[in-house]
Amino acid sequence: MVDKVFDRSKAMYVKSVPKKGRGVFANISFKVGDVIDSAPTWGFDAAQAKLLDRTGVFQYYFVRHDRHLRGDSLTGYIIFGLISMVNHSSHPNARIAWTDEESGAWASIVAIKAINADEEITHRYTNISAYPPNIEFID
Repeated sequence: MVDKVFDRSKAMYVKSVPKKGRGVFANISFKVGDVIDSAPTWGFDAAQAKLLDRTGVFQYYFVRHDRHLRGDSLTGYIIFGLISMVNHSSHPNARIAWTDEESGAWASIVAIKAINADEEITHRYTNISAYPPNIEFID
């Protein structure tokens, strides 16, 4: 019996990580610059953010690092896909890259270090200072 299928369509998997909850792991190896996954997003404004900030969704939405360069009126984005469950690290092995298409904003997770199969994929959260003090970030 095959334990894993090594094809690009199954490049990531989710498993429980002690003290973190769920995490996303590489099912195959990635080189620096490889796009691990891409997903569509839904953007929302400041009024909607105030509502979302009072829910568990707060921990899963993204703030674009390039907002100020684009003059973006949107406060945050929900990413549809496994990217939304990638954990924070102060020493990440991946980053979020944003693209704007006619269909809306898309987020990609891109390797910034070599990532081995079965290694957790991590990125640095852009809005970490907005989290309440009771949330502890573990590397």
